Amino acid sequence: MIGRTALSRRGVLLAVASAPLAVACTTPPPQPPPPDPLAELVRAARADSALASAVGANEVASARAEHAERLQAEVDRAAPAVPSASAAPSGTPPVSPPPNPTREQLVAALQAAQKQAGELLPSLPTHRAGLVGSVSAGCASLLEAMR
Repeated sequence: MIGRTALSRRGVLLAVASAPLAVACTTPPPQPPPPDPLAELVRAARADSALASAVGANEVASARAEHAERLQAEVDRAAPAVPSASAAPSGTPPVSPPPNPTREQLVAALQAAQKQAGELLPSLPTHRAGLVGSVSAGCASLLEAMR
């Protein structure tokens, strides 16, 4: 009888010790975070900068490149990249303008960027809203300067 008691105690101890391991193996991985809402503004600013350069509006290109840089800095600050030994250095792919770019396309792109930034404002925290509001106002002033 003594042998059976010791064996059942071992079985109970083994079951108790392995229960957390079983739970850990069956827990689903956490969901990836949603994309940053400013990432689309970064993409648009880079595209506008390339379009402005192609049209010959160098001041607009410079301003939109600055918008992209500031917005990207905020995106990076909010979700810093975790360096990996196997990861290649990340860079932003160059944006090419559409074939035969026109000034009208640039005006339309700036109007779309201003509207996009304005629509995003109410959903942002205060510190991000200031940045996005400045980008929207910057697009409006660039539009005025182009007229």
